[in-house]
Amino acid sequence: MTVKDRYDATRRRFLLTAGSLAAALGFARDGAAQELAPTPACGDSAEATLKQGEGPFFKPRSPQRTDLRQPGATGRPVELSGLVLTRRCLPLAGAVVDLWHADDKGDYDNSGFRYRGHVVTGNDGVFRFRTVLPALYTGRTRHYHFKVQAPGSRLLNTQLYFPNEAENRRDSMFRRELLMRVADAGDGLAARFDFVLDVR
Repeated sequence: MTVKDRYDATRRRFLLTAGSLAAALGFARDGAAQELAPTPACGDSAEATLKQGEGPFFKPRSPQRTDLRQPGATGRPVELSGLVLTRRCLPLAGAVVDLWHADDKGDYDNSGFRYRGHVVTGNDGVFRFRTVLPALYTGRTRHYHFKVQAPGSRLLNTQLYFPNEAENRRDSMFRRELLMRVADAGDGLAARFDFVLDVR
């Protein structure tokens, strides 16, 4: 079995699991979850995910949780998922995926941990968060912040972006290589991105 075959098999298992979960959580109507291709697709000689600065709003020691939504949250629901992979497209277990972002009004919670959390990948390399669509704020397009690190790897700081946002071309931080795949899923959105760490 080639590296690409192993990646494709892992991806198929992930998509089946993610599709079932999305349907169970009400993100898909009529039981039909949309398949989202990874961004970027991982090949036999994949490049590591592009690095970006962490920005001024990072807080250490976020809680370990998959659901970042708060009671009474009004933002559009987003299920964000993907894989953490080596440059040979193999899933990385034990990777910490830390997410933080602005709320639906463009504000960051700097006193608590609203819209902040982390997960640790299992043997399949899968991560998954339930959160909300962040708002635009002055000078920035819509985005999520991430820190990703697996045992034995360097820390990856980066940001992920939404496609078809008018502000993308005005935001000097925006990079096309960091676009998520996004699809409507019921009343929310399903977003997908696979992180490739600089690990062989």
